[in-house]
Amino acid sequence: MPETRPSRRGRPPETSARALEVAALLLFGDQGFHDTTVEQIAAAAGVSRRTFFRYFDSKTEVLWHEFDTEVETIRTTLTHAPTDVPIMAAIRHAVLAANHYRAEDVPELRLRMHLLSSVPDLIASAAVHYDAWERAISDFVATRTGRPAHSLYALGVGRATLAVCRSAYDHWTERADDDLTVYLDTALRGLESGFRDEILLSPAHRVYRHSKQ
Repeated sequence: MPETRPSRRGRPPETSARALEVAALLLFGDQGFHDTTVEQIAAAAGVSRRTFFRYFDSKTEVLWHEFDTEVETIRTTLTHAPTDVPIMAAIRHAVLAANHYRAEDVPELRLRMHLLSSVPDLIASAAVHYDAWERAISDFVATRTGRPAHSLYALGVGRATLAVCRSAYDHWTERADDDLTVYLDTALRGLESGFRDEILLSPAHRVYRHSKQ
């Protein structure tokens, strides 16, 4: 399946974790997720089984490595966001900073998403990782607005941002004509125009009263 071979262009310098990820994707694509063992992945990457478990708890976690790194980058970037930058602009900047995918990376990502959406064990693991991505956003909104992380706006922004980014990602993988950041930036600017600071920083009950009039 040469059209689904992982690309290494547009990536940070290679690490053992990345080498294991590439090896795993190739094996999953060639022989299936369930028929691939940790030992085979380690051998293909040129490391020991012990080294594999130094980076990952299971072969399922290999497929979420890039995603989890993205979450960490978003959370760190938002922690250092200047307070004079509007909330949604800061979120957009953080999401763009966390994504380095280019058009040539699409074949790898298509294979990854096919696995994550078709293998039951992987489908079951998705909720935890998507929730962590969403919470990175909602925690930031809560901090900036002085509301709890489970408040209406904090949750709303977190879930809306995740939905918009997933839509941009899906559209990008279909077209494969530019960097992912181009699609994310366009989608998030649209969301940004709705969740303006004057909305997010106003008492939520005002919005409720206005909507009933």
